[in-house]
Amino acid sequence: MEKNKKLIPGLPTGFEDRWGKKLYLKKELIKLIEENFIKYGFEPLETPSFEISSNIGSFLADDDSNPMSDVFTFNDGEKNITLRYDLSSPLARFVAQNNQELPLPYKRYAIQNVFRNEKAGNARYREFTQADCDIVGNVNPSQSNAELCNLIASTLINCGLKKDQFIINVSNRKIIQGLLEDLKIPEVKQLKVMRAIDKLDKPGFGLKGVEDLLKKERKDKSGAVTKGADLNNDQVLQIINFLKITELKELKENFKNPLTQQGINEIEALYDVLAYGDFIDQVKTNFTIVRGLAYYDGFCVETNLKFKVSNSKGKEVDIGSICSGGQYNKLISRFKGVDIPGTGFSIGVDRLLFAILQLDQIKINDQKPAIVCVMDKKYIKNYYGILKILRDNGINSEIFLNSDKNLGKQLTYANKKGCPVAVICGENEFKNNSITIKNLLGPKEENNQITIPKENLINEIKKFI
Repeated sequence: MEKNKKLIPGLPTGFEDRWGKKLYLKKELIKLIEENFIKYGFEPLETPSFEISSNIGSFLADDDSNPMSDVFTFNDGEKNITLRYDLSSPLARFVAQNNQELPLPYKRYAIQNVFRNEKAGNARYREFTQADCDIVGNVNPSQSNAELCNLIASTLINCGLKKDQFIINVSNRKIIQGLLEDLKIPEVKQLKVMRAIDKLDKPGFGLKGVEDLLKKERKDKSGAVTKGADLNNDQVLQIINFLKITELKELKENFKNPLTQQGINEIEALYDVLAYGDFIDQVKTNFTIVRGLAYYDGFCVETNLKFKVSNSKGKEVDIGSICSGGQYNKLISRFKGVDIPGTGFSIGVDRLLFAILQLDQIKINDQKPAIVCVMDKKYIKNYYGILKILRDNGINSEIFLNSDKNLGKQLTYANKKGCPVAVICGENEFKNNSITIKNLLGPKEENNQITIPKENLINEIKKFI
């Protein structure tokens, strides 16, 4: 670095600092989410930020020639290590490694940060917090997937959303896979088709964007070209017509492929179990939901908000799904050589936070501290005595840490921080065993200061906080 050259403070794109109300609300969301996960019988798990690259694999990249392009990978001597990009791949490694010690089915939750080397914007970050719940083991799929749908609904309601503010969309990958079989689309192209369909609801795509990705290539507004699945016109037309279908009955009558029929039957069985709970009206079929990650192979779920969300410039934006997931039967078998099925979902905590901040429906406990002002250095022991009384009675409080500053500057600090009340004591107060309290949040034109007997401190100060 050049001598005396000043650094410019800033962050790389896709990362952000969180503080103040935003961070208080995020912590409250995590608390509410975790409470609900535990209520449903899930146990916590924490895994490291890094995994061995060959163990974690990569299921994100569209570019087959560079499968690790969407993750952060580093050389670690003889092996490469990768920052986890989701919480499912580490779960698969953990279950394979600890299979003998775990109760099966294993119901775990994890709330941790993940990292993705992708384009950021509109509540899309390169580091963000996910809250995952998964059920691993041989269970009745209808019951486990219904349990996840019920958990999604109850968790979002617990976080302050109302029933009419979100919708849980479900489908089954087998439905579209059966169609791809009938269309003689080779397996090497099927994931590319799935990822094209998965982009249907993303900004700037729609049916036309998906159609371009199913054909040779898609060019976006910037001129960037994405290589497509290179299907023929008839294959593309049949897939686009399929995506227009909204009714389960129409699917059942017109698509007779056994795998498609199996997927339809599994959706019907899911609804049979959902009928036993309280949230069946929150769950709707959407056969365009296929999930872009390669390891999903059955039930799929995506949860979308039904209210408008704006960016920092006031422009309405589509932030996509706030909670998604699905069923995977092959993820753990990469390690064990035998199939251990799993199903789960992930809440994008920071994306949910981005939306909920605009509703102002959640009350957060961000009680600012009372401040004990230091008027005279010779009474410093007395000020700490007052501070102890406040803290011992459960009142958030602090003492001003620079006794050389005058009262005006101490109160300026308190106002900037949002402190509700100041304790101001000088020689007269200590002589008379009294305390002066100043209401810092009251109207400026009023007299917001009272002097009280010291023994009344707690009762009086609680009136202001």
